[in-house]
Amino acid sequence: TSCPYRADTVIIGGGCVGVSLAYHLAKAGLKDVVLLEKSELTAGSTWHAAGLTTYFHPGINLKKIHAYSIKLYEKLEEETGQAVGFHQPGSIRIASTPTRVDEFKYQMTRAGWHPTEQYLITPEKVQELFPLLNMDKVLAGLYNPGDGHIDPYSLTMALAAGARKYGAQLNYPVQVTNLNSRSDGTWEVETPLGIIQAKRIVNTAGFWAREIGKMIGLQHPVIPVHHQYVVTSTVPEVKALKTELPVIRDLEGSYYLRQERDGLLFGPYESQEKMKLQDSWVTNGVPPGFGKELFESDLDRIMEYIEAAMEMVPVLKQANIINTVSGPITYSPDILPMVGPHQGVRNYWVAIGFGYGIIHAGGIGKYLSDWILEGEPPFDLIELDPNRYGKWTTTEYTAAKARESYGFNNIIIYPKEERFAGRPTERTSGLYDLLKTKCSMGFHAGWEQPHWFYKAGDETGYKPSFRRTNWFDPVGREYKQVMEKVGVIDLSPFGKFKVKGTDSVKLLDHLFANVVPKVGSTNISHMLTPRGKVYAELTVSQLYPGEFMLVTGSGSELHDLRWIEEEVVRGGYKVEIENMTDEMGVLGVAGPYARQVLQKLTSEDLSDESFKFLQSRHLKLSDIAVTAIRISYTGELGWELYHRKEDSVALYNAIMDAGQKEGIDNFGTYALNALRLEKGFRAWGAEPADFTGKKTLKQIKEEGLKRRLVYLTLETDDVDPEGNESVWHNGKVIGNTTSGSFSYSAKQSLAFAYVPIELSKVGQKLEVELLGKNYSATIIQEPLVLTEPTRTRLQRKGQSPKI
Repeated sequence: TSCPYRADTVIIGGGCVGVSLAYHLAKAGLKDVVLLEKSELTAGSTWHAAGLTTYFHPGINLKKIHAYSIKLYEKLEEETGQAVGFHQPGSIRIASTPTRVDEFKYQMTRAGWHPTEQYLITPEKVQELFPLLNMDKVLAGLYNPGDGHIDPYSLTMALAAGARKYGAQLNYPVQVTNLNSRSDGTWEVETPLGIIQAKRIVNTAGFWAREIGKMIGLQHPVIPVHHQYVVTSTVPEVKALKTELPVIRDLEGSYYLRQERDGLLFGPYESQEKMKLQDSWVTNGVPPGFGKELFESDLDRIMEYIEAAMEMVPVLKQANIINTVSGPITYSPDILPMVGPHQGVRNYWVAIGFGYGIIHAGGIGKYLSDWILEGEPPFDLIELDPNRYGKWTTTEYTAAKARESYGFNNIIIYPKEERFAGRPTERTSGLYDLLKTKCSMGFHAGWEQPHWFYKAGDETGYKPSFRRTNWFDPVGREYKQVMEKVGVIDLSPFGKFKVKGTDSVKLLDHLFANVVPKVGSTNISHMLTPRGKVYAELTVSQLYPGEFMLVTGSGSELHDLRWIEEEVVRGGYKVEIENMTDEMGVLGVAGPYARQVLQKLTSEDLSDESFKFLQSRHLKLSDIAVTAIRISYTGELGWELYHRKEDSVALYNAIMDAGQKEGIDNFGTYALNALRLEKGFRAWGAEPADFTGKKTLKQIKEEGLKRRLVYLTLETDDVDPEGNESVWHNGKVIGNTTSGSFSYSAKQSLAFAYVPIELSKVGQKLEVELLGKNYSATIIQEPLVLTEPTRTRLQRKGQSPKI
């Protein structure tokens, strides 16, 4: 193999994901696409995968990735002339507990507005589709026609043939020995055959991804896991069937089982105590020669799962095991891969950490190819953003989380799910030790943040449910606290950046679709992609002439920073950007008595005339330096107080002491969400479509919008909307909710939803599907509750505002 000296894109790793990316980039017309593989294509995790393909994913955005993969795999043989061994007998998830049936109903409302087929089926239907099942425990099935399995080796070879056909170069065996970044943002890729100069590199190296990352000083949080599956010889009862059995997933038994020729193949996911990590590869690196090798199999480790499978599919008892495959697969801490450009390094992209690489390969190849070619992703997949991890993601954390994620592979996924392995990380706010026993904490980008607080008589702890649970009344109490008195919330997880320098105003004017705020002012601004989609929403404050503070949600910190840094380099702006996220604490103080309490701690005038809504200033509260911004996501009178993390406890105690007479108390993020929803505030990521770029805005006006975001009240019983549920009208699904919560003022559920324009008028009756039941909903005029600045303005005019 001879290597070229120059390439546009160098893809490192020839598993199904890397080869799919090469195929998609070349097919889209990109010249000089080069893939380097150190041994042979499919070495690593691809060649020994069980090859399952499914339309199902609990995540809304990943469903699209799965659907694209399946549609691509259906056409590949015709396009490339290579057989791919694609079987589509459908698949059935088995429910054998009532809670699991609830989960299926929860998933059904999330699938109703998607084009892919998914059905909740009766035990009779399950048995008809899979006649060899012991039906004793089966309560229901979740059925996806079109699911099945594909031969991973043949799939990769077909994608490779396609990639070559469209002009990509696939070179192997060629090992990447080193990577050097050049000052102009290009890369030198060193190999035994010479150096390749590349415009960008993409790490698709599977469980070698860490090694590639280390070459440029990054610690990718991926870890190899031992996954075993077992293949039997011919089973007469299987051989006698006229059609191939659907794939089954026995969720309580925690395994998948499918037909393999005339026998069966099944693979369990052991519990976190039993499962096995290959930790030594993380500490000492992957053994240099490792390619198409397997681990020793260990049937003892999976014995209880084999027994569960024999009980569910009795013909297994007589079957002979002819093969046990135990191979390394990669896990990230949360089982989701990392896909996209990486913060802190230019033109370095990743597609790594795939626990389910076969079903993701097609869709991710397309997604990443579109992003590379168009400068922006085709749709939002922030859950796969490689920058969701950071310095806090240690090897210990990654290992603890991978164990948990593998063991929880078939766990029931509740709304507002929390998982506790590896917590807390080193990322705790200054108040963590003070508050940790007083509340239920949630995990946000490495941080611990109070969801809700305990009082005497409460049922404490994390008690997940599909229906209203132990936090429902306490959150109502905190809601009332903020609406009637004054509450304090820890907002330290916000992403916080300082921007200063000669070009700071110019940069922010270029970055944001809003005017740059004056000194002492704050505004809410959106960063737009070239096509006018909202990439991020931040609050921007000019603290001193030319010095700004930018604030974003905890989950978007490095996602937003990467975009800003890229624009700085691209435009040659002379600015300094400092990430202050970990050094800086934030307390929110909100409610009608917020001003009264804070005024006791400072000589600065906090009156409405002197310190207006959306103004910011530096002041001392009880001798502690803070930057105070008059803003609150609660929509009530309030300030956000930015300060040094080491001052958090003193500041919190001073505020709590000062507010004794006013009955001050804590509140958490659940109450915050209920408050923001009543005010009609959008949640970034959930309700982004109200704002688009100038170019696109013109097009939209000309073409007319097809759907509109509306505000609904719902008549429910003991269940509330979360977002992503199906909205019905006249027996058809016509839209979806984007977020929802109980409204403690209206005493009923509230939700935002996208519906067709013709059904978007106030007063329109619709239905929202929750846990298998359609509840009547009505579009109302938003907001339900006016914000405090609006109420104050109306009172001045002598009107009585609606609270």
